[in-house]
Amino acid sequence: MSRRGPAARTALLAAIAVGCAGPSGAPDAAPVQVYAAASTTDALNDALRVLADQGGPQAIAVVGSSSTLARQIEHGAPAQLYLSANPAWMDHLADRGALEPGSRVDLLTNRLVVVAPTGAAAPDVGALDLSDPGALLAALGPDGRLAVGDPAHVPAGQYAQAALTSLGAWAAVEPRLVPAADVRAALAYVERGEAPLGVVYATDAAASEGVTVVATFPAGSHPPVTCPLALVAGGADPAARATHAFLQSDAARARFEAHGFGRP
Repeated sequence: MSRRGPAARTALLAAIAVGCAGPSGAPDAAPVQVYAAASTTDALNDALRVLADQGGPQAIAVVGSSSTLARQIEHGAPAQLYLSANPAWMDHLADRGALEPGSRVDLLTNRLVVVAPTGAAAPDVGALDLSDPGALLAALGPDGRLAVGDPAHVPAGQYAQAALTSLGAWAAVEPRLVPAADVRAALAYVERGEAPLGVVYATDAAASEGVTVVATFPAGSHPPVTCPLALVAGGADPAARATHAFLQSDAARARFEAHGFGRP
């Protein structure tokens, strides 16, 4: 018997709650479940609202770390679509036959930035020069920690490790990391002033009034931040297929771009 994680159980309860009787007395269809990287939360919810407003199927976003969601899908979580923050976790599911053949597309791109708290908690770093391997460590000060998604499994943390390694700063900052469960958790550490600096996606920074971007990583310092989308095997009913098609449409892409995502 498959085990469902907390996010999967929450999504299932949400589906049951939404699937109540409509005006005619007939039960409404349960919403399509889109398991998606935490970094896509605001943009995806915005796009799904447009889908509903256009008379399309109801869909809900179940968000978290791409790795956590992939493992839940692998163990039977009721996902119908999966939107990952990197290709690796999509590959993980593809290798296990958990994706609908031919449904995988590269949907979005993103950028990697360094953020500091807005206001009094912000360190006096100005514009941080990432070409200087010692600049980040100096900006952290004697006791400051760097908030990142856990590089052991969170895509944002893995991109951060790749970028900092290529810039010659990883060995110095690794002992000063605050590894977070996902990129939004890393962002929250900085927003609350619990870490003077953090590495997040540009879209996360743009969604927050509590942080300021102090540096953007050079594009060539890490693999491209690419977010692939696919249908989950066994869950590709007509509503899920319609949602999958809509998320690739110009109307959906306009909402993603309004939140700072790019097109591959």
